[in-house]
Amino acid sequence: MSSTSTTSLREQQHPLIRQLADCIEATWDKHLDLSSYHLPAELGYVEGRLEGEKLIIENRCYQTPQFRKLHLELAKVGNMLDILHCVMFPRTEYDIPMFGCDLVGGRGQISAAIADLSPVNLDRKLPITYQTALTELPSPKFSQPRELPEWGNIFSDFCLFIRPGSPEEEIMFLQRVEAFLDIHCQSAIAASPVAPEKVAQILAGQHNYCMKQQQNDKTRRVLEKAFGADWAENYMTTVLFDLPPN
Repeated sequence: MSSTSTTSLREQQHPLIRQLADCIEATWDKHLDLSSYHLPAELGYVEGRLEGEKLIIENRCYQTPQFRKLHLELAKVGNMLDILHCVMFPRTEYDIPMFGCDLVGGRGQISAAIADLSPVNLDRKLPITYQTALTELPSPKFSQPRELPEWGNIFSDFCLFIRPGSPEEEIMFLQRVEAFLDIHCQSAIAASPVAPEKVAQILAGQHNYCMKQQQNDKTRRVLEKAFGADWAENYMTTVLFDLPPN
Protein backbone atom coordinates (compact mmCIF):
# COMPACT_ATOMS: atom_id res chain seq x y z
CA MET A 1 0.00 0.00 0.00
CA SER A 2 3.01 2.31 0.19
CA SER A 3 3.49 5.15 -2.24
CA THR A 4 6.85 6.71 -2.98
CA SER A 5 6.02 10.04 -1.34
CA THR A 6 4.72 8.52 1.89
CA THR A 7 7.62 6.10 2.05
CA SER A 8 10.11 8.93 1.69
CA LEU A 9 8.41 11.03 4.39
CA ARG A 10 8.17 8.02 6.67
CA GLU A 11 11.88 7.31 6.26
CA GLN A 12 12.69 10.86 7.39
CA GLN A 13 10.72 10.54 10.60
CA HIS A 14 11.56 9.09 14.03
CA PRO A 15 12.03 5.29 13.82
CA LEU A 16 9.07 4.65 16.19
CA ILE A 17 6.77 6.64 13.89
CA ARG A 18 7.99 4.66 10.90
CA GLN A 19 7.55 1.35 12.74
CA LEU A 20 4.09 2.24 14.03
CA ALA A 21 2.84 3.46 10.63
CA ASP A 22 4.02 0.18 9.08
CA CYS A 23 2.42 -1.79 11.91
CA ILE A 24 -0.95 -0.04 11.57
CA GLU A 25 -1.15 -0.60 7.83
CA ALA A 26 0.03 -4.21 8.09
CA THR A 27 -2.61 -4.97 10.74
CA TRP A 28 -5.36 -3.35 8.66
CA ASP A 29 -4.22 -5.36 5.65
CA LYS A 30 -4.15 -8.57 7.66
CA HIS A 31 -7.63 -8.34 9.17
CA LEU A 32 -9.82 -5.96 7.17
CA ASP A 33 -11.37 -5.73 3.72
CA LEU A 34 -10.00 -2.31 2.72
CA SER A 35 -11.31 -0.07 -0.02
CA SER A 36 -10.42 3.52 -0.87
CA TYR A 37 -12.02 6.45 0.94
CA HIS A 38 -12.54 9.70 -0.91
CA LEU A 39 -10.45 12.53 0.49
CA PRO A 40 -10.22 15.80 -1.48
CA ALA A 41 -7.00 15.69 -3.49
CA GLU A 42 -5.74 18.97 -2.03
CA LEU A 43 -5.91 17.46 1.48
CA GLY A 44 -4.11 14.20 0.73
CA TYR A 45 -0.71 15.89 0.53
CA VAL A 46 -0.18 19.38 1.96
CA GLU A 47 2.89 21.59 2.19
CA GLY A 48 3.27 24.79 4.19
CA ARG A 49 5.71 26.78 6.33
CA LEU A 50 5.87 26.96 10.10
CA GLU A 51 8.34 29.29 11.80
CA GLY A 52 10.55 29.21 8.72
CA GLU A 53 10.53 25.41 8.46
CA LYS A 54 8.87 23.31 5.78
CA LEU A 55 5.70 21.53 6.95
CA ILE A 56 4.57 18.37 5.13
CA ILE A 57 1.31 16.52 5.87
CA GLU A 58 0.37 13.25 4.19
CA ASN A 59 -2.95 11.49 4.71
CA ARG A 60 -4.16 8.01 3.87
CA CYS A 61 -7.79 7.02 4.25
CA TYR A 62 -9.61 3.73 3.72
CA GLN A 63 -13.02 2.28 4.52
CA THR A 64 -14.32 -1.20 5.32
CA PRO A 65 -17.73 -2.77 5.96
CA GLN A 66 -17.26 -2.05 9.70
CA PHE A 67 -15.44 1.29 9.52
CA ARG A 68 -16.61 4.34 7.60
CA LYS A 69 -13.08 5.79 7.73
CA LEU A 70 -9.59 4.61 8.67
CA HIS A 71 -7.28 7.61 8.79
CA LEU A 72 -3.50 7.63 9.06
CA GLU A 73 -1.72 11.00 9.01
CA LEU A 74 2.03 11.59 8.98
CA ALA A 75 3.41 15.10 9.40
CA LYS A 76 6.85 16.68 9.65
CA VAL A 77 8.04 20.21 10.43
CA GLY A 78 11.69 20.54 9.43
CA ASN A 79 13.77 18.84 12.12
CA MET A 80 11.54 20.24 14.87
CA LEU A 81 8.48 18.03 14.85
CA ASP A 82 7.45 14.54 13.74
CA ILE A 83 3.81 13.45 14.08
CA LEU A 84 1.77 10.30 13.55
CA HIS A 85 -1.99 10.49 14.00
CA CYS A 86 -4.44 7.65 13.48
CA VAL A 87 -8.18 7.23 14.10
CA MET A 88 -10.50 4.39 13.11
CA PHE A 89 -14.08 5.68 12.80
CA PRO A 90 -16.63 2.82 13.11
CA ARG A 91 -19.86 2.88 11.14
CA THR A 92 -22.67 3.92 13.48
CA GLU A 93 -24.51 0.61 13.14
CA TYR A 94 -21.69 -1.09 15.08
CA ASP A 95 -21.27 -0.67 18.84
CA ILE A 96 -17.50 -0.69 18.82
CA PRO A 97 -15.06 1.86 20.28
CA MET A 98 -12.95 4.48 18.54
CA PHE A 99 -9.30 3.51 18.14
CA GLY A 100 -7.04 6.53 18.34
CA CYS A 101 -3.26 6.84 18.45
CA ASP A 102 -0.80 9.74 18.33
CA LEU A 103 2.97 10.04 18.43
CA VAL A 104 4.68 13.41 18.75
CA GLY A 105 8.44 13.79 18.57
CA GLY A 106 11.17 16.23 17.76
CA ARG A 107 14.95 16.31 17.56
CA GLY A 108 15.18 12.54 17.80
CA GLN A 109 12.97 12.12 20.88
CA ILE A 110 9.33 11.03 21.24
CA SER A 111 7.72 13.40 23.75
CA ALA A 112 4.18 11.98 23.69
CA ALA A 113 2.75 8.58 22.80
CA ILE A 114 -0.94 7.87 23.31
CA ALA A 115 -3.21 5.02 22.25
CA ASP A 116 -6.71 4.06 23.31
CA LEU A 117 -9.87 2.22 22.44
CA SER A 118 -12.42 4.85 23.52
CA PRO A 119 -16.03 3.83 24.29
CA VAL A 120 -18.81 5.76 22.59
CA ASN A 121 -21.85 4.25 24.33
CA LEU A 122 -23.89 6.06 26.99
CA ASP A 123 -22.40 4.29 30.02
CA ARG A 124 -18.83 5.11 28.90
CA LYS A 125 -17.78 1.46 29.18
CA LEU A 126 -16.09 -0.72 26.60
CA PRO A 127 -18.03 -3.75 25.36
CA ILE A 128 -17.41 -6.86 27.52
CA THR A 129 -15.50 -8.59 24.71
CA TYR A 130 -13.02 -5.70 24.67
CA GLN A 131 -12.74 -5.50 28.45
CA THR A 132 -11.97 -9.23 28.66
CA ALA A 133 -9.38 -9.20 25.86
CA LEU A 134 -7.66 -6.04 27.12
CA THR A 135 -7.55 -7.25 30.73
CA GLU A 136 -5.78 -10.41 29.59
CA LEU A 137 -2.95 -8.42 27.97
CA PRO A 138 0.30 -8.06 29.91
CA SER A 139 0.51 -4.69 31.68
CA PRO A 140 3.81 -3.04 30.79
CA LYS A 141 5.19 -0.50 33.25
CA PHE A 142 6.43 2.78 31.82
CA SER A 143 8.76 5.18 33.63
CA GLN A 144 7.13 8.43 32.44
CA PRO A 145 3.32 8.30 32.36
CA ARG A 146 1.64 11.54 31.27
CA GLU A 147 -1.55 13.25 32.39
CA LEU A 148 -4.51 13.36 30.04
CA PRO A 149 -5.78 16.78 28.93
CA GLU A 150 -8.84 18.35 30.56
CA TRP A 151 -11.08 17.11 27.75
CA GLY A 152 -9.66 13.58 28.11
CA ASN A 153 -12.75 12.05 29.75
CA ILE A 154 -13.51 10.42 26.40
CA PHE A 155 -10.71 7.91 26.97
CA SER A 156 -11.05 4.43 28.50
CA ASP A 157 -9.40 2.95 31.60
CA PHE A 158 -7.00 1.18 29.22
CA CYS A 159 -5.71 4.41 27.67
CA LEU A 160 -1.91 4.52 27.46
CA PHE A 161 -0.34 7.99 27.52
CA ILE A 162 3.40 8.13 28.10
CA ARG A 163 6.72 9.66 27.20
CA PRO A 164 8.88 6.65 26.23
CA GLY A 165 11.95 6.66 28.47
CA SER A 166 14.11 4.26 26.45
CA PRO A 167 14.24 2.27 23.20
CA GLU A 168 12.84 -0.68 25.22
CA GLU A 169 9.82 1.40 26.22
CA GLU A 170 9.30 2.44 22.61
CA ILE A 171 9.09 -1.26 21.65
CA MET A 172 6.70 -1.92 24.56
CA PHE A 173 4.44 0.88 23.34
CA LEU A 174 4.53 -0.44 19.78
CA GLN A 175 3.61 -3.94 20.97
CA ARG A 176 0.76 -2.59 23.07
CA VAL A 177 -0.69 -0.66 20.13
CA GLU A 178 -0.41 -3.71 17.89
CA ALA A 179 -2.33 -5.71 20.51
CA PHE A 180 -5.02 -3.00 20.64
CA LEU A 181 -5.31 -3.13 16.85
CA ASP A 182 -5.52 -6.93 16.69
CA ILE A 183 -8.27 -6.99 19.33
CA HIS A 184 -10.13 -4.13 17.66
CA CYS A 185 -10.05 -5.51 14.12
CA GLN A 186 -11.03 -9.04 15.20
CA SER A 187 -13.85 -7.75 17.44
CA ALA A 188 -15.15 -5.45 14.70
CA ILE A 189 -15.29 -8.29 12.17
CA ALA A 190 -17.18 -10.45 14.69
CA ALA A 191 -19.63 -7.69 15.66
CA SER A 192 -23.24 -7.69 14.50
CA PRO A 193 -25.08 -4.50 13.55
CA VAL A 194 -27.11 -3.00 16.40
CA ALA A 195 -30.84 -2.47 16.49
CA PRO A 196 -31.84 0.70 14.61
CA GLU A 197 -32.91 2.49 17.80
CA LYS A 198 -29.37 2.20 19.20
CA VAL A 199 -27.73 3.93 16.24
CA ALA A 200 -28.66 7.38 17.60
CA GLN A 201 -26.81 6.64 20.87
CA ILE A 202 -23.68 5.54 19.01
CA LEU A 203 -23.90 8.60 16.76
CA ALA A 204 -24.12 10.86 19.83
CA GLY A 205 -21.08 9.12 21.35
CA GLN A 206 -19.03 9.58 18.19
CA HIS A 207 -20.08 13.23 18.00
CA ASN A 208 -18.92 13.72 21.60
CA TYR A 209 -15.57 12.04 20.84
CA CYS A 210 -14.95 14.24 17.77
CA MET A 211 -16.04 17.46 19.50
CA LYS A 212 -13.70 16.78 22.44
CA GLN A 213 -10.78 15.97 20.13
CA GLN A 214 -11.39 19.19 18.21
CA GLN A 215 -10.60 21.02 21.48
CA ASN A 216 -6.94 19.97 21.16
CA ASP A 217 -5.38 23.45 21.25
CA LYS A 218 -1.86 22.26 20.40
CA THR A 219 -2.93 20.74 17.09
CA ARG A 220 -5.08 23.72 16.22
CA ARG A 221 -2.33 26.25 17.00
CA VAL A 222 0.20 24.47 14.74
CA LEU A 223 -2.28 24.35 11.85
CA GLU A 224 -3.37 27.98 12.33
CA LYS A 225 0.25 29.21 12.38
CA ALA A 226 1.03 27.36 9.16
CA PHE A 227 -2.18 27.78 7.16
CA GLY A 228 -4.49 30.27 8.93
CA ALA A 229 -7.53 29.85 11.16
CA ASP A 230 -10.08 29.04 8.42
CA TRP A 231 -7.93 26.30 6.89
CA ALA A 232 -7.18 24.84 10.33
CA GLU A 233 -10.88 24.73 11.23
CA ASN A 234 -11.74 23.05 7.93
CA TYR A 235 -8.94 20.49 8.30
CA MET A 236 -9.83 19.62 11.90
CA THR A 237 -13.53 19.18 11.12
CA THR A 238 -13.32 17.46 7.71
CA VAL A 239 -10.10 15.41 7.89
CA LEU A 240 -8.97 14.86 11.48
CA PHE A 241 -12.30 14.57 13.31
CA ASP A 242 -15.15 14.74 10.86
CA LEU A 243 -18.54 14.01 12.37
CA PRO A 244 -20.50 11.07 10.98
CA PRO A 245 -23.52 12.16 8.93
CA ASN A 246 -26.82 12.28 10.83
